[in-house]
Amino acid sequence: MPNIKSAKKRVLVNDKKTQQNKNIRSEVKTEIKKVELLIKEGKLDEAKIALNNTFAVIDSACSKNIIHANNAANKKAKLSKKLDKASKAE
Repeated sequence: MPNIKSAKKRVLVNDKKTQQNKNIRSEVKTEIKKVELLIKEGKLDEAKIALNNTFAVIDSACSKNIIHANNAANKKAKLSKKLDKASKAE
């Protein structure tokens, strides 16, 4: 445990920010799962609407430096590819 007041504060701030980042990362994963589930169920119109919301959440996490820009682009590309593949299958 730190003894200096500023070091104690840093521990508290770091814990708080870690929890905030974890919540945002969790939200990104949840949104991705929602879109994948809709695609799996064949609800492509709903999936397209949910995809826009998912992209917004991913971009938000990227802009806050919670996930890397390339990671965000990779996630978005994979989701788009899955939706396109499902659309062409029908």
